[in-house]
Amino acid sequence: MGDAEPEPVDLWSDFKRAHEVVRARVITDTAEAVGLSEPDLTILVTLNKAGGALRQSELAASLGWDRTRISHHLTRMGKRGLLTRERAGGVTVTLTDAGRQTITTVHPGLDAAVRRHFTDKLSAQEITTLSSVLRRL
Repeated sequence: MGDAEPEPVDLWSDFKRAHEVVRARVITDTAEAVGLSEPDLTILVTLNKAGGALRQSELAASLGWDRTRISHHLTRMGKRGLLTRERAGGVTVTLTDAGRQTITTVHPGLDAAVRRHFTDKLSAQEITTLSSVLRRL
């Protein structure tokens, strides 16, 4: 009976619950401690992974955000000195020194929180399978 395939809505509900619980725990352990919101952290991590700069349209697409949301949020982050935006055949978003320092400061705690609340609870095979599934969605 435990091997029965879950109903699609049940699986979706389990996915949503797990996402919310893990997300909240990771953000509480990391971003909030240094005064970042979850969107701030997401943008800083994405820009850092991209080498420090991305076209605004690429950043929005990678996050699944619409143009208005990304624009407003980048404006707020720019006012806090975490990034700059330059127009040149499109808009390029670049981490400032303060933005780089912030992500450098946060990253070890973020990595530890993700491990503690997420990956340490999975086997190596489960991580591989989950990674494959999530990249397909």
